[in-house]
Amino acid sequence: MGSLKEACAVSGVGETAYTRGTDKHPTQLQMEASLKAIDDAGLSPKDIDGVIPYLGGSAVAEEFITNFGIEDLRFSAATPMGGASCVAAIQAAALAVAGGVANHVLIPIGRNGFSGPRIGTRVRNFPQFKVVGEFEMPSGAIAPAQLYAPMARKHMELYGTTSRQFAEIAVTMRDHALLNDNATMTKPITIEDHQNSRMISDPLRLFDCSQESDGGAAIVVSSSERARDMRRTPIYVMGVAEGHPDSPSTIAQRPDLTTLGVAKAAPIAFGMAGLGPEDMDVAEIYDCFTYIVLCQLEDLGFCKKGEGGAFVEGGRLSLKGALPTNTHGGLLSQAHLVGMNHVIELVKQLRGDGGKAQVPDAEIGLVTGYGDMGDGSLAIMRR
Repeated sequence: MGSLKEACAVSGVGETAYTRGTDKHPTQLQMEASLKAIDDAGLSPKDIDGVIPYLGGSAVAEEFITNFGIEDLRFSAATPMGGASCVAAIQAAALAVAGGVANHVLIPIGRNGFSGPRIGTRVRNFPQFKVVGEFEMPSGAIAPAQLYAPMARKHMELYGTTSRQFAEIAVTMRDHALLNDNATMTKPITIEDHQNSRMISDPLRLFDCSQESDGGAAIVVSSSERARDMRRTPIYVMGVAEGHPDSPSTIAQRPDLTTLGVAKAAPIAFGMAGLGPEDMDVAEIYDCFTYIVLCQLEDLGFCKKGEGGAFVEGGRLSLKGALPTNTHGGLLSQAHLVGMNHVIELVKQLRGDGGKAQVPDAEIGLVTGYGDMGDGSLAIMRR
């Protein structure tokens, strides 16, 4: 297989304010974030010649042609992988620029997850979720917490993982969000707060679950050749890959509930980068639920399968820990922007723009995506 190592770089990032309540349409939010990302890159909207809109969003490529006056859009695509979409889109953008199809690819996201239809309503419209119609939905499982709870319970039964270990993740993410001026969750929580929070879908409690948010986020991916001469320090993509879970798609019928698609992406991305988990200075791990963080850490190779619970204890994921994780607060405590805020945070950390949450001397890091019934994506970046 050919390598995409350092074929592209993230040249611009942009975010709106993240809120829980807005009168703005998702299209407006992603246009706002896109303009900020384009400006951050030192480009004009007409310089964009590729776009990968979020399939679950409100805009298609033509929206950007019309609103930005783009005259030569030469590449458009979609990566229909739910929360794995944004990081998977980096791979698609890398292919486009490496092949000379495009020079600057915009990857935008806009959501009104809090102000618009809630998750249980939205997922019914996603083609990927129709596979649960035979087994899960008849039992009343229609929301992600209900679908993924059996995965967490199976891990607990097999390996002795505990709810208090999930709490370690939730508390760390909240601690990081408290350092972020663009975070929606601004009240500290403790392990006991987590343990006393209401049960949503056993064993997942309220503080195990990501929030619903409104906002927009976007990045510009440029060819490495062009990125070197652009406004901001380029953040190079060293390795990138996507992976999909084993068949069948319905979670309840899989022989292995505790391995995600990122387990297949990890050896490809690490191999492309020529690096291993031990080389990462910072990690931005998709955290729709605390258990999904723990499971990805295992699948990425930071620890063996079944050892994730012990791995996250003792502040290991904190800013002063061995693996600073979700330094912005993540989906659990900053905002749910389908993981694009994770990508932006990694870029900020590697630029040295992490503010109060900056990891000292961060040079290399990774970001993951997780979505649907176990899809995974991974990008390894360096400054």
